Amino acid sequence: MEKINFAFGQKNYIICIVAIVLIILGFVLMTGPASTIEHGFEPDIFSTRRITVAPMISFFGFLLMIVGILFPRPKGAKDELASDQKKN
Repeated sequence: MEKINFAFGQKNYIICIVAIVLIILGFVLMTGPASTIEHGFEPDIFSTRRITVAPMISFFGFLLMIVGILFPRPKGAKDELASDQKKN
């Protein structure tokens, strides 16, 4: 049975999963009640959580996703991948 070679290493996938969780957390923190005509003005739309904290968390999540994609694989994995491609 041949071994499957993935494009990323285990650390890359862990970093990307953490980044996805941060992005989702940031978007969840941005949610809240909306200001509508029926209910009147909702001052919570200008809260620090929704204006500052949540976008920063999402931004760091997107940055971490870039790091997860660009994080280098161990040299042994690169050599193994190259040798497998030469065999085919």
